[in-house]
Amino acid sequence: MTKNAQFIHLRLHSEYSLLEGAMRLKKLPDLCQNMAMPAVALTDSNNLFAALEFSVSASAAGVQPILGCQIDLAYAPVPLGGRKPPPAPIVLLAQSETGYENLLKLNSCLYLKADGELPQVSLEDLKRFHKDLICLTGGADGPVGCLLRAGQAPAAEALMQQFSEIYGDRLYVELQRHPGETGLPEVERLTEAGFIEFAYRMDLPLVATNDVYFPKPDMYEAHDALICIAEGAYVDQQAPRRRLSAQHYFKTPQEMVTLFADLPEAVANTLEIARRCAFMAYRRDPILPKFATDEVQELRRQAQEGLAARLAIIPHADTVEAYEKRLEFELKIIEGMGFPGYFLIVADFIKWAKEKNIPVGPGRGSGAGSLVAYSLTITDLDPLRYSLLFERFLNPERVSMPDFDIDFCMDRRDEVIQYVQEKYGRDKVGQIITFGALLSKAAVRDIGRVLQMPYGQVDRLSKMIPVEGVKPVSIEKALADEPRLREEAQNEEVVDRLLTYGQQVEGLLRNASTHAAGVVIGDRPLDALVPLYQDPRSDMPATQFNMKWVEQAGLVKFDFLGLKTLTVIQNAVELVIKSGRALHIAADGSSLYEPAAGTQDDIAAIPLDDEKSYALYAAAKTIAVFQVESSGMMDALKRMKPTCIEDIVALVALYRPGPMENIPTYCEVKNGLKERASIHPLIDDILEETQGIIVYQEQVMQIAQVMANYSLGGADLLRRAMGKKIKEAMDAERPKFEKGAAENGVDAKKASEVFDLLEKFANYGFNKSHAAAYAVVSYQTAWLKANHPVEFMAGVMNCDLHLTDKLAVYFEEVRKGLSLPFVPPCINRSQATFDVHEGALVYALGALKNVGVEAMRLFTQARLVEGVERPFVTLFDVARRVDLKRVGKRPLEMLARAGAFDELDGNRRRVFSSLDALVGYSAAIHEQKASNQVSLFGEAGEDLPEPRLISMEDWLPAERLSEEFAAIGFYLSGHPLDDYMAPLRRKGVMTLEELQKKAENGPLVAKLAGVVAGRQERKSAKGNRFAFAQLSDVSGAYEVTLFSDALEKSREFLEAGAQVLVGVEASLEADQLKLLVRSVVPLDGAIADAGATGLRIFIDNLDSVPSVASVLQQAAGTSKRGGKGPIYFCLLNPDLPGEVEIDIGQEFPVTPQIKGAIKSLGGVLQVEEL
Repeated sequence: MTKNAQFIHLRLHSEYSLLEGAMRLKKLPDLCQNMAMPAVALTDSNNLFAALEFSVSASAAGVQPILGCQIDLAYAPVPLGGRKPPPAPIVLLAQSETGYENLLKLNSCLYLKADGELPQVSLEDLKRFHKDLICLTGGADGPVGCLLRAGQAPAAEALMQQFSEIYGDRLYVELQRHPGETGLPEVERLTEAGFIEFAYRMDLPLVATNDVYFPKPDMYEAHDALICIAEGAYVDQQAPRRRLSAQHYFKTPQEMVTLFADLPEAVANTLEIARRCAFMAYRRDPILPKFATDEVQELRRQAQEGLAARLAIIPHADTVEAYEKRLEFELKIIEGMGFPGYFLIVADFIKWAKEKNIPVGPGRGSGAGSLVAYSLTITDLDPLRYSLLFERFLNPERVSMPDFDIDFCMDRRDEVIQYVQEKYGRDKVGQIITFGALLSKAAVRDIGRVLQMPYGQVDRLSKMIPVEGVKPVSIEKALADEPRLREEAQNEEVVDRLLTYGQQVEGLLRNASTHAAGVVIGDRPLDALVPLYQDPRSDMPATQFNMKWVEQAGLVKFDFLGLKTLTVIQNAVELVIKSGRALHIAADGSSLYEPAAGTQDDIAAIPLDDEKSYALYAAAKTIAVFQVESSGMMDALKRMKPTCIEDIVALVALYRPGPMENIPTYCEVKNGLKERASIHPLIDDILEETQGIIVYQEQVMQIAQVMANYSLGGADLLRRAMGKKIKEAMDAERPKFEKGAAENGVDAKKASEVFDLLEKFANYGFNKSHAAAYAVVSYQTAWLKANHPVEFMAGVMNCDLHLTDKLAVYFEEVRKGLSLPFVPPCINRSQATFDVHEGALVYALGALKNVGVEAMRLFTQARLVEGVERPFVTLFDVARRVDLKRVGKRPLEMLARAGAFDELDGNRRRVFSSLDALVGYSAAIHEQKASNQVSLFGEAGEDLPEPRLISMEDWLPAERLSEEFAAIGFYLSGHPLDDYMAPLRRKGVMTLEELQKKAENGPLVAKLAGVVAGRQERKSAKGNRFAFAQLSDVSGAYEVTLFSDALEKSREFLEAGAQVLVGVEASLEADQLKLLVRSVVPLDGAIADAGATGLRIFIDNLDSVPSVASVLQQAAGTSKRGGKGPIYFCLLNPDLPGEVEIDIGQEFPVTPQIKGAIKSLGGVLQVEEL
């Protein structure tokens, strides 16, 4: 502590006091140094989120960190019949490591014991964890102050006495003065005298603090807006809300000395406390639970036995010696770096997952380059087969923790984490906290709301802020780069105010959540090393330190990732096995490959040379195939025509901004259209598999090794320096590279050229280990799609059961892309999820809109009678066997609209309209069952009369499709435009599919028919309105863009469900079809003169003639469009020698709607246009 020090701030809130503190941690040391303040405390509200970060950064800058926390205390018993008072804050500061450990425990208590209440500790908690903690009583807002303000002086004194008994000479009575124009705030005026009296009477020291929330007074208004964001309040509201004052800034020592001139000891005691708190949190080496008594020997045993098991089934293991030599090399490095335990822990939970049939990915990231990992079954990728480098994962020349990212089936990932909790102890396993920042766009929106600015104006201002990459630029940069934003700020005071506040608060932290995958495992209870937090959405505690600082605290992170594709693969494999086939047997019974012993039904053991799979890739039929389902990837596949797994590995690595410019060269060289370029003969073989192009980071390392005599560890350091563009390191490495190259006969000019080339590719070269692992997963999905397409698509759709947009794409692939048979939603044949039956995909009941899977399982369970499927016979049978009240009316409506009851009653409208009666009937039966009432006839409810179903005509075909669309989310049994196709062709209207093919030859003008699904209008920066509209025709769904003129003329025709004819300008941009609207007209009017000249109606008996006649007569009286034509009946009957054609001798209107209505009638087999 310096002799000239006058005052130390002991109560301060950084940005880690979420939406409350605005003291930026990075700027705090400079602020202290500028004020000659040798120490400072950090006391964030109810957390230690920044404790280690603050300790390290402050001490590095020469400022003594004082670690503390403003902690809420439940200080008063609940009065009889009264309400529990809210907790009130005290401040606790750590004197020593013991005090810090107690602070960790108390902070963990805040959240782990909250039980739905606000974070708080009890007096019992304070008693339990009090040692080496200094306590400040909390000022006017603290528990003693609250009691004094409530007129409960005896209770306040008793509480102060309790504090004194707990903390002894470590208790300080806290005084705060935040004077305004009229003096001290009322709460401070009401309590100060009482505090001083308690201090003198009980012989307790006083201490002066300023409750610091922001650096300077000019930030008060922005901070007030921040408080409003947190509370959902408005800056100018009259209703009570939390309000601070401009006095809550980082005051200078002299200001504090002057403010407490009458109580100099209170100021001096801040220095005394700083001397007593000469402790700082420190970084620790990684701490892992002990896995085995001798981890080195255990790792060797498992790795050697695992490698032997691998080599027994690896067909290309030409020499055992190469594998054994590589294994020994890796083991020595792992042992030397002290990481055997890490490998054993990871191997243990992965083996457990595999034993429980939980899908695990073949690898992810650089860990796939380890043979030890492959031997332990951590990965399923042979690193020698793919030429993967261990040094890319664990570099002996750069000591850092290994980091395995493990992909698990998304549905069962939590089971693996639960296993880890049970094995090591629930108190030793936790998630990792993450923080969300208030970025520029969000800051503008939030502050605009609390300033009560019009939503449209705030939305427009927010959209003026450009986005670079995935993040918006700062408000300062946006003002510099965007003249419209600058102009608005200059012309309107409230906008200037908004952007000023926004700049002051952007970057502050907004919220806490948990890392999606990270889990830490300790050798002791986690709260002995870090404070814990409880995300209300999770049942597992999380560390209060984020990923960077939790590792600095000594905990080791393990990534448990959920990968949906693994679930897709598992679903598909299980459906194949459920069908009675092994994975290597095709649907036609033929053998796809000969599995090695013990690998039957193991997707990891499928051969990597399947011609059908590469044909699927080459044809770009890759919807739902992992990593390659985008249109850009499909285009690359068509050009590449992959023939081996290495091609897929390369494509995964190349298809990113930057490297993708090399895709044409790769494809041309591969397919013999271009000669492979040679960089230098020494390294040509390294680049052979990637057609002479540097694609992988590992190739950068290998080139440095071969050309310039680097070790692979040194080459990895070179790669890192190049990737991070560290100039000093690059300047040091260039002469070293050129010297090594000269030793191999490479002249200086060429060596410099290669160095420059490596520098370019190191920046965006891809990790080959990761590319290879994900290429294998991609291949597995392609193999399943090529060889077990129905099971694969069912597996895919089950993973997106409630995502209608995706299901529509996948179902289109089922129906048209793959021409697979399917069963529509059916109460007797469908399961709750997608299924396969006799080679057909069976649509899932649980995939309907507003229908829960569990509700649908009530039907599928009721069909099973003593383990045997017993289909429902009638609607009343359904009502008797399923409690329809439990299902709910909304799901039942969706089933009716989707046609799920068609087998029991084909009149969907009647079923839909009779649901109330059916639910009532079902409820009465199940109430009888519940009360154990039995009718005279035996079964409960059998004496209840079946309700009469409402008698009515069914929906017309177009109506049925509309209702089906509402329930399923897309047209499944047909399309509203099916009956329009003939007149549309006569009008020269294309289908979407035809237009896409034409657009490949260049831009064109065309006409498309469509049913409108939706429309969204927007306003451009210049104030002009434009819109996007979604439509579909018989070949697929598409989106069009309408600018202001077209929108004004077309708006009335673009309501959902409308059938329209759209004139468009079509072009392909980056393989995406762009459609700009020129005109929109109603479809019926557009094709009125293109109708059929007559109809031929095929029937199987004459009984259907009256119903057809009724439709025709009705059409004659109502149809205003279309010409008239003759109508012929064609009677097809096996008792007759041939078809009998009957001309009814009268002409009737002929339109697509009339044709569709006749097609829907009973007894009508087919309707042809003349």
